Amino acid sequence: MARPETKELAVRIVAKYDFNGGNNRVASNYAKEYTEIERAIGDIDATQFKTKISKERTMPGRKLFSPSAINEEFRKLLEPMGWKNHRVNCDYQYGEFLDNYIPPAPTHGQFRDMDFVKYGIKLGIEVQFGKYAFMVYNVCAKMTIFRNLGIIDTGIEIVPVKRFADEMSTGVSYFEQFAWDLKQRGVSNIDIPVLILGIDA
Repeated sequence: MARPETKELAVRIVAKYDFNGGNNRVASNYAKEYTEIERAIGDIDATQFKTKISKERTMPGRKLFSPSAINEEFRKLLEPMGWKNHRVNCDYQYGEFLDNYIPPAPTHGQFRDMDFVKYGIKLGIEVQFGKYAFMVYNVCAKMTIFRNLGIIDTGIEIVPVKRFADEMSTGVSYFEQFAWDLKQRGVSNIDIPVLILGIDA
């Protein structure tokens, strides 16, 4: 996709948090892929996505950025470069981990997915404009699971900084809080290297 000539509100990486050596891992093993991600972020003109009219009690009628529309723009920009959603099926039966429980038939259609993975490249990307719990789950659980399945060995999590999140719906979490909590939590021996990118328009 051609780069726009001008953008009123170009999206940019304005903050980074290095979790468990993620910055060095990306720089040494995935420099080319990082350049692609940086390019996709810079190609987003946020002006196009300030389309959501708030119905929330605290800001009725206010025009906000649409997280779902920005997520879709990431897909449109990254897919032509070979980045695809990667889904794995969850093979379990309801109740199988409960004592003295006879489970029904196996589940169908249950899955976990990662926003973007490129064939032959063990770098996983998550774009998160949701609640805080989803950010924590991505870095502290999902990416470890995908590493254990042999799909990735390093992650990049893309989240808004507070200034950007304040222009979205109530409940969207942000880089500053997430990075602070990861720092206080520390690193576990099962965590994988992740580079957290804070973006703003």
